[in-house]
Amino acid sequence: MGTAVITVPAFSSARDGVRHFFGTRSHADSLALDIGVPVRRSRVQGSGWLLSVKQVHGTDALVVDRPLTESDQFLGGWDALVTDQPGVTVAVRTADCVPVLVHDSRRRVVAAIHAGWRGAVAGVVLRTITLMATRFGSTQSDLRVSIGPSAGPCCYEVDAPVLDQLRKGLPEWQSVVRGYRGHRARLDLKALIRRQVERQGVPAPSVSVVNLCTICHDQLFYSYRREGRVNGTMVSGITLLSHR
Repeated sequence: MGTAVITVPAFSSARDGVRHFFGTRSHADSLALDIGVPVRRSRVQGSGWLLSVKQVHGTDALVVDRPLTESDQFLGGWDALVTDQPGVTVAVRTADCVPVLVHDSRRRVVAAIHAGWRGAVAGVVLRTITLMATRFGSTQSDLRVSIGPSAGPCCYEVDAPVLDQLRKGLPEWQSVVRGYRGHRARLDLKALIRRQVERQGVPAPSVSVVNLCTICHDQLFYSYRREGRVNGTMVSGITLLSHR
């Protein structure tokens, strides 16, 4: 796989009025990204703005509902970005956590979400979908959701503190773990998020998953778990296109 970014045609394309990408390590190495400051770009998903913010493994979302300017700064901490502004690429950074992209073609709203195990169990994706409904009138039946590359159940072993939180937040928690042995198991984060959004009312055919493990594919992705430190992060994003 020599690609710089991964796209999912079943999720969205330019014909749907949106562009998206799940980044790889080579794509990340080509970006100059200022956290919390909009960056005017001409080569990332077309012309416009690229925005990524400080991520804190929480459940709050930043809503961008006005045009951006070069003087804007977003210096708080959020794990999701939602916008109805054409030309604004909302982006998240991951290195084993799950990037989740959401698109409402009817209301013309998009979201980019960063979901590690803490955020996923706490419902960051569900809270973002609810926010899209309350702020922009989105309905679950109109949403498309794409779940990007992340640590997979082949490699992502977790221990008792994670499993304890999972039990509290998901009645059928055992359906998203493998190799359960007492106080350890391998967690399928993508399956957890898929179950959450489908239970929330997003139609199953509208949910797509990129089944690539960031830990396994060392040439394609950075991985905190594999490398033991943050050597870099992938950038994934989504952009509304202007009406023609």
